[in-house]
Amino acid sequence: MALTAIEKITELTSLDAWGYITNISGKLVDQTEDIEIFGKMTFGAPNDPISAGYFATKKGKYQLVYSFSEQAILLAGEITITDEVTGHCTTYKPGDFWVVEKGTSTIWQIKSEYFIKHYFAVV
Repeated sequence: MALTAIEKITELTSLDAWGYITNISGKLVDQTEDIEIFGKMTFGAPNDPISAGYFATKKGKYQLVYSFSEQAILLAGEITITDEVTGHCTTYKPGDFWVVEKGTSTIWQIKSEYFIKHYFAVV
């Protein structure tokens, strides 16, 4: 299909269980219990040079170093993302967008019970 409508998914039950944040090189911050992750692809596969999809986690705090560049929009929840190099932190709510460059080290704090974003990624 050449044109795909992107649904506004806001419930975890609409996504597939993908394991835990530590399975994708995330590191837990200030907690010992691993954080569940969820997703659903809308273009390509997670390891393709270009991909898009939904990504979600339950509440928690973790570090992620980006292995790709990403543009994303928050669909559900409230999160704060901190750039570890600059110390700049931004809180995002549904409808907010961001762009992050490959190699950026970030700290994610999920303030709601979960969050869901839709992303477009380029390796």
